[in-house]
Amino acid sequence: MDLVAGLVALVALVALTLLVVAQRLGLLYRIFHKVDTTSPRHGGELVAEVLRAHGVRFLFTLPGGHISPVLVACEKIGIRVVDTRHEATAVFAADAVSRLSGRIGVAAVTAGPGVTNAVTAVKNAQMAESPLLLLAGAAARLQKGRGALQAIPQLPLFRPICKSALSVAAVRDIVPVLRRAIATAMGGTPGPVFVELPIDVLYPFHVVQKELGGSQTPRGLRGKLVQWYLRQYVSDLFAGAWEPRELQPLPLSVPSATPREIQLCSELLSRARRPLLLLGSQTLLPPTPTEELRSALQSLGVPCYLGGAARGLLPPDSPLLFRHNRRRALREADLVLLAGAVCDFRLSYGRLFGRGAAVVAVNRDREQLLRNADVFWKPRLAVQGDPAALLVALSRSLPGLRCPQEWLETLREAETEREREIRAMAAVSPGCHLNPLSLLLALDRLLSPQTLLVADGGDFVATAAYSVRPRQPRAWLDPGPFGTLGVGGGFALGAKLCRPEAEVWILYGDGSLGFSLMEFDTFVRHKVPVIALVGNDAGWTQISREQLPLLGSAVGCGLAYSDYHAVATALGGRGFVLDSAGDTGGDIGDIKDIKDTRGDTGDTEDRVVAVLRAAMAECHRGHPVLVNALLGPSDFRQGSVSV
Repeated sequence: MDLVAGLVALVALVALTLLVVAQRLGLLYRIFHKVDTTSPRHGGELVAEVLRAHGVRFLFTLPGGHISPVLVACEKIGIRVVDTRHEATAVFAADAVSRLSGRIGVAAVTAGPGVTNAVTAVKNAQMAESPLLLLAGAAARLQKGRGALQAIPQLPLFRPICKSALSVAAVRDIVPVLRRAIATAMGGTPGPVFVELPIDVLYPFHVVQKELGGSQTPRGLRGKLVQWYLRQYVSDLFAGAWEPRELQPLPLSVPSATPREIQLCSELLSRARRPLLLLGSQTLLPPTPTEELRSALQSLGVPCYLGGAARGLLPPDSPLLFRHNRRRALREADLVLLAGAVCDFRLSYGRLFGRGAAVVAVNRDREQLLRNADVFWKPRLAVQGDPAALLVALSRSLPGLRCPQEWLETLREAETEREREIRAMAAVSPGCHLNPLSLLLALDRLLSPQTLLVADGGDFVATAAYSVRPRQPRAWLDPGPFGTLGVGGGFALGAKLCRPEAEVWILYGDGSLGFSLMEFDTFVRHKVPVIALVGNDAGWTQISREQLPLLGSAVGCGLAYSDYHAVATALGGRGFVLDSAGDTGGDIGDIKDIKDTRGDTGDTEDRVVAVLRAAMAECHRGHPVLVNALLGPSDFRQGSVSV
């Protein structure tokens, strides 16, 4: 009996082992799903079909052999493939498309260095809660760990910075994996997702069979077993590959406030005498229409400070919009509603609220909702839900709400006084070159309702945040809380393609320009006319403002008044140099608008406006333009700290 039991156990073990091997090699799956060895189709076609079904119009990339099937297939079905000069630019462009269109932005990079070059841009998207899909090539699964070209462990790089990091195991998995990844990126608190596409799931069967199928004349038993295994592996990759599958987007899940939470918030707001709204980028996320949110804010009548992508949500002349003296307003407010705004470094970790103020926080993400709570601040009400939907619900529950006029007048007086101070500082001559405030105020007067502003820099961009006013929602793109330099080229590329009717301005610092200046080649090749205004103060001024007084040295902070406009011209764009003494260099001598403003005569502001108008004219003719504005020293941001 013992012998029989032992034999039965052995047979069961062998059977189980064979079953596991058969499962691993796809032998069981292939009983019901065939392998079409003659099909010329490839996995890149499935990728393109999923993207088209999700409304993707652009694929941003820097090409590589690992991802060629994806690029070719996308081009074939009408998805525009836009190649850039750096992988980070491709990801930044996809990020911009996501923010502006409400649809998933997509970038594709090749394996190894292509993937590592994209890491910073993906982290920036995560911090900005921007949904995007990064597709990455990879070595064949069978070749991983064997020294294949550009083969590194890629998933561990992205798991900490993405909502999901997945690798496709077979051609049949491409469609379901991509659909699930896009839904993950768009749902809840949005963010980036990473999908690795090994090279053997992208190329046609005959190519993969040739590369991985083993020798045609194997020697010995071991060689025959290896060849058999390789052929089973390849067959499993393509089993059921071309069977019809659902391509349409999966339903999305967005957290929402409960009726009880809406009621409590309504009661707090109705009793407040000095209410204040702080809106962050999260309020612009789908599905709430922007116009509905704007109407809700106007109906509530509560004074607002807008940050990030929410800039421009209210028109510049709105009596509810405030830009200055936020710290003072927060100290005096008796109720503060944080709609997507977070108590991190941007709000001094929650230390700005007045004693006894009721703070209501609403955020899709629980961790952000309670950031630094019970350390420097404590919410009266914390709602994990969509902030835009809550504001709309509040406007409906409080149709007759009126903010006390005295509170609005107090804030407006302080706002007017600060704007008067800014104009006075703009009138001060720096002694050499241009006053950055004067330049930016001149630009602000020229902006049209269709203008879209991309912010990429430190000191110059921080000055612009107080002096240049977006004219419409989603008309201001900045990196977000990660503070990444180098977003300018990619953001502008995605913005102009997404909104061809917009006049896109990139506000560059001369330091940040160095990260994406070569993208003027991309603008020219892809016929993307944008205008770059470079605040060239010959230094990393935001850093030196604190480093020099605190540590006594500005080492590492010095740059030069370089001819950046000449680089743009050499790459096929148009270049202008702008200085207080007039415009020089470039090809501006034949621009009628500024002929009479050259030399030492005439008003500096007239010269500035004339050059900016000339740049706009060149852009409208279809040319990307760079204006190299030479800046002198300014005390506007004296004492600012960049850590």
